[in-house]
Amino acid sequence: MKKLFLALVASFLACVGTAQAQSALNEILDTGVLKVGTTGDWNPMTVRDPATNAYKGFDIDVMTALASDLGVEVEFVPTDWKTLVNGVVAQKYHMTGSASISPSRMKVAGFSESYIAVEMFPFTHKDKADNFDGYASINQPGVRVATTLGTTFEGLVKSWFPEADIKVVEAPARGFQEVIAGRADVFVTSNIEGSQLVQKFPLTRVKNAGPRAPTPIAMLLPQNDQVWINYVNNWIKVKEKQGFFAETEAKWGL
Repeated sequence: MKKLFLALVASFLACVGTAQAQSALNEILDTGVLKVGTTGDWNPMTVRDPATNAYKGFDIDVMTALASDLGVEVEFVPTDWKTLVNGVVAQKYHMTGSASISPSRMKVAGFSESYIAVEMFPFTHKDKADNFDGYASINQPGVRVATTLGTTFEGLVKSWFPEADIKVVEAPARGFQEVIAGRADVFVTSNIEGSQLVQKFPLTRVKNAGPRAPTPIAMLLPQNDQVWINYVNNWIKVKEKQGFFAETEAKWGL
């Protein structure tokens, strides 16, 4: 019996050692590169300059700081919203930038601790501002609501506006672009992105449509890699105590 027990313990420790050896953390440290999936289309979180392919934004600053503390380089891997989770699962990158925590994503991927939260609002073109007053005015036949495939917003608009005409576009197209171009009437986005869009384009929040779906934001990580998840979670705690996240939020107007 004692021999069997010792054999089981040895087998368990071997499995633990194998799991640790296969952690993304070990790979990152061995290769000297942290690979981060990012969409480049969520201002001010991640924005790609098409002329240079360079990225900037809140996420980019966070991931650059994480790589620096790891003592490695950061490589931003282009992705889109419909394949964001699959990229983590398929090990195309070690993690993603900010993504909303949702039950569907939690089924197949892990999440870090949340470090920021968003609320959702409907927006329309300024020329159509008088056409809408509250959520019920949007949920009408003939009202075109645009959203991007694979985003959290897609599920929200289908739930909130079942009577409206939902127009789903694929990235790099975005719902707000459809509204600006006159191909849609309304889109839904977060307070974070919305605050940037209304400064750059003739867009406005739908009046008397208050915030909905408060959502924590975190990084997507491999679901079964607890070593890597623990590292990222503790890194977030340390940087929060140091004021890094508060400073970075202020820099990007969050």
